Amino acid sequence: MTGVRAVVADDSHFMRSVISDILEEGGVDVVAEARNGREAAALVDEHRPDVVTMDVEMPEMDGIAAVERIMADCPTPVLMLSAHTDENADVTFEALEVGAVDFFTKPGGEVSMEMSRLKDQLVDMVRSVAGADVGAGDGASPTGSGDRSGTATAAESYVENPTLVIGSSTGGPKMVERVLSELPLAADLRILIVQHMPEGFTGRFAERIDARSDYDVDEARHGARIGGGEALVAAGDRHMRVTNYGSGRLRVKLTDDDPVNSVRPAVDVTMETAADVVDDPLVGVVLTGMGGDGADGVRRIRQAGGHTIAQDEATSAVYGMPRRAAETGCVDDVLPIEEISRGVLDAITREVTR
Repeated sequence: MTGVRAVVADDSHFMRSVISDILEEGGVDVVAEARNGREAAALVDEHRPDVVTMDVEMPEMDGIAAVERIMADCPTPVLMLSAHTDENADVTFEALEVGAVDFFTKPGGEVSMEMSRLKDQLVDMVRSVAGADVGAGDGASPTGSGDRSGTATAAESYVENPTLVIGSSTGGPKMVERVLSELPLAADLRILIVQHMPEGFTGRFAERIDARSDYDVDEARHGARIGGGEALVAAGDRHMRVTNYGSGRLRVKLTDDDPVNSVRPAVDVTMETAADVVDDPLVGVVLTGMGGDGADGVRRIRQAGGHTIAQDEATSAVYGMPRRAAETGCVDDVLPIEEISRGVLDAITREVTR
């Protein structure tokens, strides 16, 4: 996007100045700065910016309450700025639940020097979030299990030993939670999840999905193995490679190889290695996110005889990754988020002779 207008909210005058300077240098017009959530909500209503950068912890009104107010009064894409702590990870996910699009982790140590080092990443993320559709995916059910509407009928049964690989980025956490909450344990899937998310947050993300799904969900560890009814979330800052598969169980290893598509973990790495190794039914799903990660992965899964699905534009917060995947010509189905679990089950369902 060009001509992006932003409101910066942080209780620290120093951090407001650092963030504003970085954004201005990156071509983002900072139209106002707020010292707390109450000011932020009022300034959003006054200036109607394209994006808000929102601190998590602020006096008078914290970031979560501010996001709720903004979404109710003047829906605007919000990027949370979160300190890298377990407590802030929990609060950040709460902010995503109430409408924030994504989050950026504040560095530790000498903040001004570290923020400067990460300035290109911050500007890119602000621009990406500014282009998000904050109404996309409404109706996702992040706080509980789905309705399992995709459960097989009496005249159907599932193929043996299916594997599902899901990739997502900006706007993805709620979407991933919804898909997993709607997949019945009877499908006996082995599930690999790659969400672009920094180290320190993926463990909490796995815990959240585990609480909302019938599947046993863990953060991936080097050498981890899973079978039916189990899922792994790629650990932050590590690629998750599928190394071997046999008797319905697959093993992964984590690597710190160079980023792929400028990200680590990369969806392509997990999808491509799954396509190389898994010889039972395989399904690849690309959800909302910026960039092109996952496009090569769905190509490889399709070449290996697997089934591929991309989220549609209307329900994607950022229609980048799904669009690039669809443009490969290797996507079997483009579906709204509410139909993706059913699409996965259709791909692994076989008709039983009556």
